[in-house]
Amino acid sequence: MKKLSLYFVLFLSFLSIKAQVGGNTNFAFLDLPMTGRAAGVGGTNMSVWGNDINLVQSNPALLNKNMHKQIALNYYNNSSRFNCGYLAYAHHFEKAGMFGASFNFLNYGKFNGYDEFGNETNTFRANDYSLNLNYSIHLPEDTCFNLGVSVKTILSQYESYKAFANAIDLGATYHTKKNFVISLVAKNVGKVWKEFTPTVPMSLPTTVQLGISKKLSKAPIRLIVVYDNLLKWNMKYVSPIDTAGQSNPFDSSKEPVDSTKFQKFYKRFGSNTDNFFRHMSFGTEILLSKNFMIMLGYNYRRQREYSLPERRGANGLCFGFQVKIKKFQFVYAYRQMAFAGGSSVLGLTYKL
Repeated sequence: MKKLSLYFVLFLSFLSIKAQVGGNTNFAFLDLPMTGRAAGVGGTNMSVWGNDINLVQSNPALLNKNMHKQIALNYYNNSSRFNCGYLAYAHHFEKAGMFGASFNFLNYGKFNGYDEFGNETNTFRANDYSLNLNYSIHLPEDTCFNLGVSVKTILSQYESYKAFANAIDLGATYHTKKNFVISLVAKNVGKVWKEFTPTVPMSLPTTVQLGISKKLSKAPIRLIVVYDNLLKWNMKYVSPIDTAGQSNPFDSSKEPVDSTKFQKFYKRFGSNTDNFFRHMSFGTEILLSKNFMIMLGYNYRRQREYSLPERRGANGLCFGFQVKIKKFQFVYAYRQMAFAGGSSVLGLTYKL
């Protein structure tokens, strides 16, 4: 029990970090759902216990023995020319424990370079990389607690500019035999060692998430609820196309004012209702058989941030499916991001 208490004290010490919101940080690619299973249920499945190595991308505490010798490859295609990839492998050592390694990247494509006079110089590319080493422990053997850590080495290279950082994810998971899971994870806690330019400081997209999932006993359905940015309450973001000049979308110190009719409707029932749901994402996995699963999800904050004042659309909705054929597992997910289109995630997992 002393060892268990020590681990929890170390974990809780990370909760003193300052949470960040998109638009105020760098290395934003770390927040992307790089796996199809995460993308299909709203962006994260950090509270789903299972034998799928792709779960580790959302929470290192989900790494367990059932993922031994699994290798996974995911390809994320954005509605534009952005391309992302995620490669992962897990291995269990009898004496050392459960280890995993993963690598994710984001390629922004090729660009034409110009000097200050508008003369074309050369072409260049922009890329983000993250190499991750994962480790998890089961404490103690007669309980259902898992702790995990992911150590990240992060590199961004845009033309001749480079940025370098290290970060860790630290997660804790409690799961029962009745298919109830609750998880807490602190993500991207670390240090930026090198900025693109010395005069402009950079920061990591640090966040703390709390998630719960429950597989219904009399129905083939798993319900997933995740509360993001546990340490930051104000998550409102007002679109820059709001020409009223009533708010600054990049100043988190002030409470922004949204002039849309949808926001005014919510204010009648309390000014904090809309802000509360901006923390939430909801997902469902429908387990039709051992080899086939359908995924549905909804991310409220994505819906609000990608909406236009006169149109809401289906932004924030996502769906997907998973098929298992012997040692192979295929996953496809689609996320509606904006009116211009969405993004697809393809995943393939194989047990060596």
